[in-house]
Amino acid sequence: MEFFCYHRDRVGSVPLRDELLEEHWSYMDRYAAELIARGPTFADDGSTPTGSVHIVDLPDPTAARAFAFDEPNHQAGVYRDVLLRRWRNMLGRTMWDFPGGRTAGNRYLVIGLGPDPATDLDLPSSVARDDLIAFGSLLSDDGEVWVGTAVLVRASDAEAARGVLAEGRYADVEVWAWEFGGRR
Repeated sequence: MEFFCYHRDRVGSVPLRDELLEEHWSYMDRYAAELIARGPTFADDGSTPTGSVHIVDLPDPTAARAFAFDEPNHQAGVYRDVLLRRWRNMLGRTMWDFPGGRTAGNRYLVIGLGPDPATDLDLPSSVARDDLIAFGSLLSDDGEVWVGTAVLVRASDAEAARGVLAEGRYADVEVWAWEFGGRR
């Protein structure tokens, strides 16, 4: 089962996040074979962390909750909240299979939350498939009800990234600068 996990940083937690960086990476190393995508999000300044994305393939919701809530930054209070949802990998690949590589172009996380269960169940035609790093439906715990869409995309700017999701079909859309995660 695939899960989308987005830990959102608590304001003022950057020093603690920096202190726990190796502990976070070591924790994620334990899940290397299960990770579909990972990486931090940033504020408009491009350098202040705002959260951490992990898309992971785990056996069940219990394992996903353990993954999300046992994470060292979460345990230490770096994060203010966690968005954890079942996810359907519409591209059938990991971020490491993305043809654009780790660094070329601007990358973004785009999250669109319901209300219309028929929204964006197919890949968008507004963006080239080679610009999609990860694309999938956010689902209820049982995987039966669509609640939104999560996308990692290469785009010229935040507005172009926002355009990946159908205009007016979401109750709320977030766009964050994002980069490939992991050890450097």
